[in-house]
Amino acid sequence: MDQVFNKVGSYWLGQKANKQFDSVGKDVSSLSTSIEGGTKWLVNKFKGTMQKPLAELLKEYDLPVGIFPRDATNYEFDEQTKKLTVLIPSVCEVGYKDSSVLKFTTTVTGRLEKGKLGDLEGMKTKVMIWVKVASISADSSKVYFTAGVKKSRNRDAYEVLRDGVRADKF
Repeated sequence: MDQVFNKVGSYWLGQKANKQFDSVGKDVSSLSTSIEGGTKWLVNKFKGTMQKPLAELLKEYDLPVGIFPRDATNYEFDEQTKKLTVLIPSVCEVGYKDSSVLKFTTTVTGRLEKGKLGDLEGMKTKVMIWVKVASISADSSKVYFTAGVKKSRNRDAYEVLRDGVRADKF
């Protein structure tokens, strides 16, 4: 009888330990720490370094914070090459208050410069049909999407973070 209890106890403790380790792993991968006056910084999963939230990075480069879905929180930005890689949990579409729609694949890449995100891969917009977005630029009142043609839209439609709606395919 003692052997049965030992085996059951060992199994139960092993299961509890695995759950605890999984929980710790998830906590570490989504770690955010408050630094310098309440600014939130995230741990970059690729390099293990601290980084600011994506919305703050976009603001710094004079782009609207809502051009990516709300759950696009993990990104990699190389300051040398200006390459931005944004990771999105699933293929999704985001509708904006000006009736425009953007579709995202799980990895969006581009070159981030002041007021512009160029050489884009992984983003489309609906213009009768889905068309690849090549670049996004912005000034104080407009956002310009280049997708075959350059289309201007009011900037205020893209200043709010919005949830993405899961899509079957990109």
